[in-house]
Amino acid sequence: MAKIAVLGYGVVGSGTVEVFYKNRESLEKKAGESLDIKYILDLRDFPDSPYKDKFTKDFNVILNDPEVTVVCEVIGGIKPSYDFVKNSLQAGKSVVTSNKELVAAKGAELLSIAKEKNVNFFFEASVGGGIPIIKPIHACLEANEIDEIAGILNGTTNFILTKMIRDGMGFEEALKIAQELGYAERNPTADVEGIDACRKICILASLSFGRHVYPENVHTEGITKVTLRDVEYMESYGAKIKLIGCARREDNDEISIGVFPAVIKDESQLAGVNDVFNAILVRGDATGDVVFYGKGAGKLPTASAVVSDIVSAVKHSDTSRSLTWADSDQKFIRPFDLFTSADYIRLATENIDVTKAVVKAVFGNVEYLSSKNQPANELAFITDVMTEKDVLAACEKVADSAEILGRIRVLDY
Repeated sequence: MAKIAVLGYGVVGSGTVEVFYKNRESLEKKAGESLDIKYILDLRDFPDSPYKDKFTKDFNVILNDPEVTVVCEVIGGIKPSYDFVKNSLQAGKSVVTSNKELVAAKGAELLSIAKEKNVNFFFEASVGGGIPIIKPIHACLEANEIDEIAGILNGTTNFILTKMIRDGMGFEEALKIAQELGYAERNPTADVEGIDACRKICILASLSFGRHVYPENVHTEGITKVTLRDVEYMESYGAKIKLIGCARREDNDEISIGVFPAVIKDESQLAGVNDVFNAILVRGDATGDVVFYGKGAGKLPTASAVVSDIVSAVKHSDTSRSLTWADSDQKFIRPFDLFTSADYIRLATENIDVTKAVVKAVFGNVEYLSSKNQPANELAFITDVMTEKDVLAACEKVADSAEILGRIRVLDY
């Protein structure tokens, strides 16, 4: 019988235990042996829980128990999770986690320890909640060179943007509703400033391109500067605004990577992803575009991915050869000022004709947009594809005769 320990009994931890026991019989058939959760680690007491006899407050009890072969970390954060996971791997126990912050910061090191000890470090639930994406990338799509990966990786921001697009709500009002529904934390910074999405695209890029990408090296913007006026202009352009994390292969063995609001044309599958749903597009050299869609968070969807990894860890005692990447010095990450995209730019001016002449001189041909509530002194347009550096330089020149009110990159998915 395989014995499992669950570290943390919060939303995901309790969901993991619930899914495990609800589907235990079918899980055992898939694993090929009997399974049981021997310990649940939490500092709180749960006297009314049907699993009250499994609780412990001492991690060392788990670490020193040779019967425990799989440790499931669902505490979150770096401390104490990192120490728990590292020590478990060094003790020859496989580890399953939903902790995106941990994987994004320490993934290369922990994968290396797992390989050294011939155990596994699995983290399907760290990106996309219940959406299968980690295993498809390193197993199902292994015949491909992945050229690009991009996605809507945060349900909170996608819900807020959906309310702005569908219901004409301002950002603050939409955020308040997200908080009332439990989609956003009281302090929503990690979501609305793009930090959560950054951690996830780091994991996906590291796996796709084989070298660890650290979050501090990724250009990251949130959605707090997106306005209803921007949303209205997108209606005339046939597009939606989404918070996108993206990474793509470039020349000279480099990658470009970033997280930011982006204009996505309506014909893209990503444009139709609404509310708290996530979607991840993988662009392979053989498959072309493949899109994975579903609930990116939540108690049971995330628990589903965690429990699936538990079964995989029981079934595969040897280290997975394909789920890996190397540590890196980050020199392969192309400076963001060389990132290329078209841009949507909105500005206010006292002299439309003069500003249009300046725009043509610095941007070349642009596509002007309109909206039903467009002020007489406002212009909005889409540029050709340019580097980040050139766009910023052009905006500086335009700013001599106009006020730049907004700028959003336009991506081709």
